[in-house]
Amino acid sequence: MKIILAGGSGFIGRRLIQKLATARHVVVLLTRNPAAVHLEAWPSVKLTQWDAKSSGLWAKELDGADAVINLAGETLAKRWSSRQKERIVNSRIDATRALVGAVRQAQHKPSVFINGSAVGFYGDVPNDPVPETHPRGVGFLSDVCERWESEARKAEECGVRVVMLRTGPVLGSDGGALQKMALPYKLFVGAPLGSGRQWFPWIHRDDVVRVIQLALEKSDLAGPINLVAPDSVTMKQFCDQLGRTLHRPSWPPVPAFVIRLALGEMAGMLLTGQRVVPSKLIEHGYSFRHPKLDDALRNIFS
Repeated sequence: MKIILAGGSGFIGRRLIQKLATARHVVVLLTRNPAAVHLEAWPSVKLTQWDAKSSGLWAKELDGADAVINLAGETLAKRWSSRQKERIVNSRIDATRALVGAVRQAQHKPSVFINGSAVGFYGDVPNDPVPETHPRGVGFLSDVCERWESEARKAEECGVRVVMLRTGPVLGSDGGALQKMALPYKLFVGAPLGSGRQWFPWIHRDDVVRVIQLALEKSDLAGPINLVAPDSVTMKQFCDQLGRTLHRPSWPPVPAFVIRLALGEMAGMLLTGQRVVPSKLIEHGYSFRHPKLDDALRNIFS
């Protein structure tokens, strides 16, 4: 396949490029700074410059491509000032709008458009299981995810299959949420955040990449997909298991007001949660490589 990839230099994208190139796909990586990307090990990956918001010469690459994968977006892991919230929204909407515009212009259109999203779509759901049919929640992240998905869905007007990856915190060895969460434990000061009772939907990075590969191939996989492991855990259960894996204590929870003082509005992302269920993946017979948290953490820290 010829695959157009935006947002491929991040934590998920780096591993995805490795797997796609190994599988002999031709990958065109859209990047704002080609000089900063080093992919000498993967000669089948082509770097093409774009500004992640407007059309340009890069758009010609979509004509005749088989698939588009859009993972572009400003990080959520910064204090949410008004300016940062604007970056979070605009980086997602602008990049998606530009890609869909290029799809419209293409004479030979891709068959599938895979777009990022997040479990934050559902807002805070304290108790009920959350399949893909669950309604959207309220709050900043819900608004961002809904607008992001709405932009991606416009590719359906061109007859393109659209897949939206509602992803939970992704666990891996060299970045992502786990790197920040593990550091206090390594320093013997790790603890759950808030009550510890909030649900913490997680997924191993290997499964994220495998699901993206599955979405490239399965023509009946479309719409929102809950990209989380089937092993539902609370924040306290997650932190207790992280402590056991690292042979460190897990101290009593850090009070919510302390988190809010430190992080402001962003604290809501850590103090709330959802018991997200990967219903579509289960229905399609997907076999998780790391379905259980203890196995996933051992794999990462071994």
